[in-house]
Amino acid sequence: MIGTALVVRPDNAGDVLLAGPAIRAVAAGAREVVLLAGPHGRAAGELLPGVDRVIEWQTPWIDPGHVPATEAHILGLIDAVREIAPDAALILTSFHQSALPTALLLRMAGTPVIAAISADYPGSLLDVRHVVDEDVDVPEAERMLDLAGAAGFALPPGDDGRLAVRTPLPEVDHFTGPPGYVVVHPGTTAPARAWPPQRWVEAVEGLLEAGERVVVTGSPGERELTALVAGPKALDLGGATTFAELAAVLAGASAVVAANTGPAHLAAAVGTPVVSLFAPVVPAARWAPYGVPSVLLGDQQASCRGTRARVCPVPGHPCLSSVRGDQVVEAVRRLAVVKERVP
Repeated sequence: MIGTALVVRPDNAGDVLLAGPAIRAVAAGAREVVLLAGPHGRAAGELLPGVDRVIEWQTPWIDPGHVPATEAHILGLIDAVREIAPDAALILTSFHQSALPTALLLRMAGTPVIAAISADYPGSLLDVRHVVDEDVDVPEAERMLDLAGAAGFALPPGDDGRLAVRTPLPEVDHFTGPPGYVVVHPGTTAPARAWPPQRWVEAVEGLLEAGERVVVTGSPGERELTALVAGPKALDLGGATTFAELAAVLAGASAVVAANTGPAHLAAAVGTPVVSLFAPVVPAARWAPYGVPSVLLGDQQASCRGTRARVCPVPGHPCLSSVRGDQVVEAVRRLAVVKERVP
């Protein structure tokens, strides 16, 4: 058992949620776990079991906002880590990210033990350099948990390694009514992962015609989209919920329909099946909803496959625009039955 462990996962909410099993493993071997997250992942981090506190820092080499790497910004992190004085740190990354810039700053802050996955030679920056075969697509949650194991941290007995959030969640019946509705989340942070808005409209209309109650969710910046998708008959919660309330809304759903975005992973963390409109710009084997029944829709062999593009490089966005609304309705029917059977 160590004193304080620092876990670094500075990207989006979905990435932080996928780090949950690794964080719980660290928490089983540390008296305190501090999560270093970015502004897009902080709310997710605050929901994770095993996290005692969260500090926020925008990472210039990861954050999509092109944060300037100024001396003041860098020194701010070093000072924050010195104040935490962790006994060990785990830097969690995706396969296309380097842990070494973060490791350098943690070393400058005096962190005595640092572990990370690194294909590049780390010199003295890492005490535990874990090397994995990046040609094999391993689910992100398992990849990060594997690093925790290499650093000497294991899940406690009885932990199944799935995604999870803290409970109890807020009451949201005043938003949604009783459980049993279908949640539709049309927004994405990357245009390459977005299903065309009119397709979302078709799906909602089809679900309503099939007798489903439909709840449309989204961030404050997505209110125009959620209003369009909800139309006059579905419930529009665009911009109306906190992250914890969104988790509760998803927990009450029989199924969630979303692209490859944070709420798909949040649905998995509350145990709700997911219909995933998944653009193959990143591998589904790594980032599909983890640990829950799911149906992936979209051409996984499309020419955009593996490009990691934020804007679709193929005219017409065929990998997702080819998916029809009635395919979503059918997938929801299948998954709703699955959730009813889960004890």
